[in-house]
Formats: sequence, C-alpha cells, structure tokens
Amino acid sequence: MKSFKLSALALSLVLVGCQPQTDTTTASTATAENTQSAAIAEAEQNNWWQEAVFYQIWPRSFYDTNADGHGDFNGMTAKLPYLQDLGVTALWLTPMFAAPSYHGYDFTEFYQVESDYGSMAEFEHFIQQADKHGMKVILDLVINHISSEHDWFKRSAAGEAPYKDYFVWRDDMPAAGSGWGHAWSNNDKPDAVWHYNDTRKAYYYAAFGASQPDLYLRHPDVIAEMKKMAKFWLDKGVAGFRLDAVRFAMEGGPDAQADTVETIAYWQDFNQYVKSVNPQAYLVGEAWTDIPVAARYYGGGKGLDQGFDFEVGYKILGLLKPDASGEAQFGTMRTNAQKALDAKVLWDNVQQRVQSVAPLSFFAPFLTNHDQERIAYQLAEHDAKAKLAAAMLFSSPGTPYIYYGEEIGLTQGGTGHDVYKRAPMLWDNSKQAGFTQSDTSWVEQQELFGTNFSNWYPDFLASQLNAQDRSVAAQQAQPDSIWQLYKLLIALKKQRPELGTQGSYQVTQYDNGVVQISRELNGSKSLFLLNLSDSAQDISDIARDGLSASWGFDLKNQQLAANGVLILQSTP
Repeated sequence: MKSFKLSALALSLVLVGCQPQTDTTTASTATAENTQSAAIAEAEQNNWWQEAVFYQIWPRSFYDTNADGHGDFNGMTAKLPYLQDLGVTALWLTPMFAAPSYHGYDFTEFYQVESDYGSMAEFEHFIQQADKHGMKVILDLVINHISSEHDWFKRSAAGEAPYKDYFVWRDDMPAAGSGWGHAWSNNDKPDAVWHYNDTRKAYYYAAFGASQPDLYLRHPDVIAEMKKMAKFWLDKGVAGFRLDAVRFAMEGGPDAQADTVETIAYWQDFNQYVKSVNPQAYLVGEAWTDIPVAARYYGGGKGLDQGFDFEVGYKILGLLKPDASGEAQFGTMRTNAQKALDAKVLWDNVQQRVQSVAPLSFFAPFLTNHDQERIAYQLAEHDAKAKLAAAMLFSSPGTPYIYYGEEIGLTQGGTGHDVYKRAPMLWDNSKQAGFTQSDTSWVEQQELFGTNFSNWYPDFLASQLNAQDRSVAAQQAQPDSIWQLYKLLIALKKQRPELGTQGSYQVTQYDNGVVQISRELNGSKSLFLLNLSDSAQDISDIARDGLSASWGFDLKNQQLAANGVLILQSTP
C-alpha cells in the first residue's frame, strides 16, 4: 500500500501564497500561518467562483431552435432547466461575437453577437434567464488577436492613423535561426508567425495564423478599447470572462514570445479595471503550461482570479490510458509527457499547486476542453473509465469545469480537425439526436471546412444513435449512467465542505489497483474508492466505518467491480 497525504493545514497555507515549511519549522509556524490563511480563506469564500461548478458550452453545437443547423441563444435558454437539473452554477460560452470563422476566435466586431446565434435581444434574454435559473455566464474574450477582416486591420494595413500602430509590423522577414516561431513549440520558423501584407508591403505578427493578427497591446488606444469592450459586456450582465491565450499578450522579441513580465502586468491592469466596473467580475485565464508558470498569472493577488489547471486532466488520462500522447496543441508543458506510474501523480498535482506562487483556490481543474481530444474518445468510449475520470476530477480541490457532453460520454468521429471535438450535443435518439429539426447540422456544411473535407458526421451520428445509450435522455433513464454520476458529483461538490480547497487531500494506492482518495474537514469526510484494475477487487480491509455510500452500484459482497467507483460520506 502506498499513501500520499496532503494535510488540511498544508492546503490552507497556500491560500496566502506561502511555500510549504520544512519539517524542522512546521510546528513552530503552523498556528500563525493557519490563522492567517483562515482569514484569507474566509475572504475567498465571498467570491462566487470559489463555490461554482462551470459548464463550457460551444454555442453552435448545443441546441438549435430555428432549424438552420446552428445552435443559438434561444437554444441555450431552452436548455437552462436541463443545466439547472444537472446542477451546474456557471456557464462559459466560447466566442459568440461576430466573426468570419465557425469557431469565432477571430472577432470582426467587438459589440455585435454572431448572427448565426441570434440577436442581441435574444442574448440579453438568455443572460437574464440564466440568472433566474441560478447560473452566472462568462464569455470567451480574445484580446491577444482579432480577425484580419476587422476594420482596424484593414486601416492599419493602409497606414491610416492611428490604426497603423494597432498591430505589430516590421519591414522584413526575420532570418532563419533568429528564434522566431510558435511560442508553444521549439520550431525555428519565422514564417509561422510573421505574415506578408501586400497592401502595406510589410510583415505583421500573428501567432495563431495569418487570419488572426496580434494586437499591439502597448498602444494606449488599444488598451482603452479592450477595457471599453469589457465594460460593454459586463454592463449587459455577464459575470466575467475566460481570457484566451493569456500567455502571448506582450511579445518582447524572439526569445520572449510568452509569459513575459509585461504580459502579467497587462493582465494585472486589466483586472484592476474590470474590478472597478464590477468588484465581483471574474477573470479566468487560459495559460496552457505547467503549473509553476501558470501560477504567475495570479500576479501576487492583483492578476487573474483563476487559471486553468491543464495538468490534472493529463494525469487522470495517464492513469486510465497509459499510452496517452499528452499532446498540448497550443501549450508548452513538460509534465504532460511524463508517464503516470501510479496514483501518486494525483497527489503530486495538488502538491504542485500548493507549492506554487498562487493559492490553491486559483486553480480550476478540468478533463478536456474544445482544443483537446474528448476524454470519451481517448478512453475508447469506456464508460466505466469515464466515470473514474469524473470521480478523480471532482475529488480534486478547486473550481471544476465540464466540457459540454462530458456528462454523457460524448465522443468524436475522428482526429485531425478541431470540428470533431466540437460536434452537436446528443439530446435524444430522434433525428439529428434532438439537436436540430434541420436535416443536417452545421458540421455537415462543407463551405465551413472546404470541399476536400469529407462529410463524416452522418456515419458518426448513426453509430451513436444505434448504440441507444449515448444521449441525454437515455442516460437520464439509467440510474448508474455517466450522467447520473456527474449529477451526484456536482451536488456533492456544492454540499460537502471537505471537497473545497480547505479540505485535506490524501491518496492511497493499494497493491490490487484500488485507489482511495480521502477528503476531510472538521470531521466531515468523503471517501472515493476507485478500482483502476480490469478485474473485481476485494475492499473488505479498507476502513469505511461511519460512512454511507452515495454511489454504490459497483460494489457487490465486498467486491468492487473492474474499473468501479464507490463514493462514501460521513453523516452530517
């Protein structure tokens, strides 16, 4: 048996950003440190996001109400009762501003919604209804870059003042070997980030491709406009923003394309402004990198409110699929490539958060998002392993995020294009799985992807419908489905104090492959027993006195089924 324990004291210490003490000093400093961290923790609890469970929606794929094959604002409004029943309390919408692409990460208008999704009035109605259903809404805000079709860029290319300096321009292509290239890779390809514009006869910097030129965020007019845009949407009732590509805001040269001091200072200033508009507005950053680097965006308490923990999803997947690739599409990570030899990786993940320069409450764990292969796909639609992944996610401290469809084990029809990861939600077993009344959905509209891209969706959809158990309706009817487990885990996260960042976190791995995760706070205890082996295992020797099962479908006569989950709690 291997046991890895992180005490309640250790977890609380990081709420003030302290480094763990050595064995010789812990006893003498514990009382003072714990008193200070308790005060900080009490202040943190006043921030609504500390108690939230987030659900990420790809609007185009959620629910279509006007039969055009595209999800829309009215569709999201119609599904608010579903989300309320599931138990989530906050929604992250991927880009819903006007844009030429299907994904929307290349804005052409800062103050208009995407017409495929509906009108501004319908968006405002959705925000109002979400609030009535007890859910806050944050928007995906892209500040690093905009569309090459944006009026600003056209005027900049024409040399028109003041727009000519709104982007990063140079007269010549940097030489090979100069260090320019994608900041998330080790390539030396200047032409990957510098692109020629025939109008201006010059090169502009665009880290994410020629159609998405980077803004020059040192220009006072650009800085002011980004703040103006944030206020516009905050005034409409949104609760904050998920900030895209936060690592790349300020480039300082070929060796300083990510995580610069200027970048972190920019976000500190932006957060200060956002809080002046609404002190309870929330900013969470996409820093696709290892925890020590991601933690810098806390900015000593003046930066972002939270940042995503990209590592935990890799660790969980590695335990369930030892040959997982660990690919980081837009990230630079070292730990994702390390093999998960045993469950200690879960403890190591939390310990890394504890030892970082940010408090534990800064980190938002998740399994996958719209840029990653879906967890169900990577697990070959192994529902029992999908449940194990969910249990490991929700037993980990922090504000959890769920990518739409994870609660039903939504998979994907292939790899090699991001659209596979973003396919329509499967609501029932009717035509188009209840997503749309149209004969086709947006993923079948070839003009969005090019004529050489095959129409993969009909075969994929048929396979999912033929399975009879992949939809929301089917899983809601099954007492032991993935959906039912997610609903329970969400409820426990909201109800059980020990599952917050103040609860202790202990991981024990037994020789038979069973992993025990214990969370405890002030006598309140939750126990997760997870069988990572492919055969039933005896758990009669694991102490469970005083605990009752909230999820026990996989336990029979002291035998925990292969890849089974058992969740127990103390009585309040």
